[in-house]
Amino acid sequence: MINWITKQKTKATVISGALLVLALIFHLTRYDTLKSASLIIVTVIAGIPIFIKAFQALRMKAFSIELLVTIAVIGALLIGEYVESAVVTFLFLFGDYLEARTLEKTRSSLKDLVEMAPQEAVVVRDGSQVTIPVEEVLVGDRVIIRSGGKVPVDGRIVSGQASLNEAAVTGESVPATKKIEDKVFSGTIVDNGYIELIAEKVGDDTTFAKIIELVEEAQESKSKTEKFLNKFANVYTPAVVVLSVLVYLFTRDIHIAITFLVIACPGALVIGAPVSNVAGIGNGAKNGVLVKGGEVMDIFSKVDTLVFDKTGTLTKGKPEVTDIKTFGNFETNELLQLVAQAETISEHHLGQTIVKEAKARKLALENEPEDGEVIKGNGIRAKVEGHVLAIGNRKLMDLEDIEIPDTVGAYAFDREKAGNTAILACVDGKIAGVFSIADQIREDAQRALAQMRKNGIKKIVMLTGDNKHTAELVATTLGLDEFHAELLPGDKVEYVKKLKATGHVVAMAGDGINDAPAIATADIGLAMGEGGTDISMETADVVLMADKLMQFSHAYSLSKATIRNMKQNTFFAVGIAFVLLTGVLMGTVHLASGMFIHEASVLLVILNAMRLMGFNRKTMKKEHALQVATA
Repeated sequence: MINWITKQKTKATVISGALLVLALIFHLTRYDTLKSASLIIVTVIAGIPIFIKAFQALRMKAFSIELLVTIAVIGALLIGEYVESAVVTFLFLFGDYLEARTLEKTRSSLKDLVEMAPQEAVVVRDGSQVTIPVEEVLVGDRVIIRSGGKVPVDGRIVSGQASLNEAAVTGESVPATKKIEDKVFSGTIVDNGYIELIAEKVGDDTTFAKIIELVEEAQESKSKTEKFLNKFANVYTPAVVVLSVLVYLFTRDIHIAITFLVIACPGALVIGAPVSNVAGIGNGAKNGVLVKGGEVMDIFSKVDTLVFDKTGTLTKGKPEVTDIKTFGNFETNELLQLVAQAETISEHHLGQTIVKEAKARKLALENEPEDGEVIKGNGIRAKVEGHVLAIGNRKLMDLEDIEIPDTVGAYAFDREKAGNTAILACVDGKIAGVFSIADQIREDAQRALAQMRKNGIKKIVMLTGDNKHTAELVATTLGLDEFHAELLPGDKVEYVKKLKATGHVVAMAGDGINDAPAIATADIGLAMGEGGTDISMETADVVLMADKLMQFSHAYSLSKATIRNMKQNTFFAVGIAFVLLTGVLMGTVHLASGMFIHEASVLLVILNAMRLMGFNRKTMKKEHALQVATA
């Protein structure tokens, strides 16, 4: 019965509001008896959920704000102040409704996430293929995924072969070829091919289920301010009751004592902080940023040092052809077409990058290579259009007894020094060109870092396992304060510890499994959601669901705005309470006016918190328009 009543709070709020309007009409038309009856009904309807929570708190030996409101309402009814009793209960319930609605808006991100997850699976049951809801897949089931399908569970391939897009799990944008005994993960997509797998992780253990769980936990988490105010309310509430009794003993005026009790309700104080917190988390979720709770917001707002991994974080994690240099008689597109046709036999991401570049230039790749052979770790050799090609690194050229002219070697070295991987292309025994391939810096990186410096970041550092030349190029281009290259995961952890030991509040951003230890060590760990692994996302405090650094900047400025909003609400609530209580004791504030101002302050702190829902909206729209224009 109690649970049923508490679930009807929205209906109670609507009915109470309608009855209050009706009471006003009765007042204007001088039907005083009907007005009083309406106000009493409002008090009962709106008060029941409050009274129930007060009773539950008493059973737990806790003095809640609901208990204070209950005492005040009963007192108001006893002295015939029906307007006050009705307004108190309605506004308190309405404030609770607004808080719940704010929380509900944050859950829109959870809904979107659920819609991304696989909904159905094709499994083999009793020798036949059946399509069932993904929730009904059992560990050990044989699951079938065809081209274009989403993998519904985590498992191991037992039949077939396919090219899978694993960007949602590993951050690797280049499709990975999966064969028998390889593991695949929920949420990944079969670009082409056919596989059968044995389900090893289903339901809540899958990748998407873990992400959804993280969102839910974030919405339930409280900030330090909220925790303090909850403790404060447990002391404040009984103290106000005692003070009200003392006021009565000194004044012998029950009306002033009840007014003191009603005005002293810490509604704005208790509601202000959690609504700010929830609204801030809601704004983040709406803009693709998962902040795991109020305490994370608090710490994040104090960060002064950013530490980044390079690949997939400051860079796209998507290799691109940055330059094609020809040596000899071949035109650029002619050489690219030949090399790309040869590379169609390669599964290596560098070879596929060359094929992608040729397709982007709309070059025909009709001729299949003859006598194609992949030399693992070095490159490929093949025959295309009557030409014998060898494509790969210097080791391959040595294996093929192909001389590398000094000019070619010097050019390749310069390209590597500039942060590229240099691929040598030999045609009919002679070097014909050098393909430069690099992972490009994210387009929004410079804007995001500049914005974060403007908002209070004092130091930006890059830690990477890549070579020094590549790291130096990225660091110089982005104007980073420091960079450290060729590091192991343990080295990154030690560096983060060193920064923390010297007094820095550190946020670490990464996207891979090797970043997870450093992410966990930092004061705030951040994972690139779309390109991040489930391990780094589980470890992180903040997750960028859309994989954009401008979202990181938004999250940082949002954390500052949320804590600032929380402080505004707290100071405003305390200030109003102090002024009103002083006015009550001096006889200048009466129950009706004091109650109106008090409840208005509750609504004002909620409305102030709701401003966070639109925080930075114009900036995010401009950023989106800029991305569309540059795409």
